[in-house]
Amino acid sequence: MSALEWFAHKPLGGGIFWIQERFYESGNRANIWLVRGSQRDVVIDAGLGLRSLPDYLRAAGLLAPADGAEPRPLLAVATHVHFDHSGGLQHFEEVAVHSAEAAALLRGDNYEAVTWLSDREVARPPQPGWRARHFRVPPVRPSRLLQEGDEISLGDRQLTVMHMPGHSRGSICLHDKERKILFSGDVVYDGSMIDWLPYSKISDYVASCQRLLELVDRGLVEKMHICQNKRFYIHA
Repeated sequence: MSALEWFAHKPLGGGIFWIQERFYESGNRANIWLVRGSQRDVVIDAGLGLRSLPDYLRAAGLLAPADGAEPRPLLAVATHVHFDHSGGLQHFEEVAVHSAEAAALLRGDNYEAVTWLSDREVARPPQPGWRARHFRVPPVRPSRLLQEGDEISLGDRQLTVMHMPGHSRGSICLHDKERKILFSGDVVYDGSMIDWLPYSKISDYVASCQRLLELVDRGLVEKMHICQNKRFYIHA
C-alpha cells in the first residue's frame, strides 16, 4: 500500500490541513495536523508510521513551494510520545519533543509509548504478512528539545509551546497566539479522560485543564484542533 492510499487530508483554511490514517480504525487514532508557514512547515503528531507521512505530503502536493522556490524545511512536533503520535517520527529529518519525554523517544521505550496496537484496528494491512504484534515505535533522536514558552517560528506565524502534563509527563499544546488557535494534543480529545497510563498524573491533568479553561475565559483561544474526533472521518 502506498502512502497516498494510507493517508487522507482535508484543508481547513489558513494554511492548516487535517490528516488521518484511513485504515487505522481505532478510538486511539490521532489526528495529524500540517501547518504551513512562509519559511517552515510543521507537522503536529505523526501517526503510527506504517507509511511515510513526508512521502504522502510530497505526493499530495501539500509541500509544493510557490513559484518554483525551494521546498520549505519540515519539522515534526510530537505533542507526546505515545505510539499513535510518535510512530511516524522515524520518517522525518527534523523532530521536536518535550524534554521530559526525549529519553523515551531516543531509546524506543514502548512502555512509555504505551504501544497496544491490534490486528482488528488496522482495516487494511500496509503490506502482506503484516501483524500488529510486531509493531514497535523505533528509537528516534530528536533534533530539538522543547520547553514551556519556546516558540516555533514558521516565518509568518509562531507556535508557542505550552507544557500540559497529566495525560503524559511531556504532553504539550501548541498555541498560535495571533490567530487564537490551539493544537491540543491529548490534553483534549473526544471521549473520557485517560489519566491512568504510565507517567499519567491526575493532579497535573487537573491543573492543565484549569489552564486551558483560563485561556478560553481570557479570550486567548477561540478555536481548538484536538487529538481525536472518533465520529468524524476524512473521505479520500
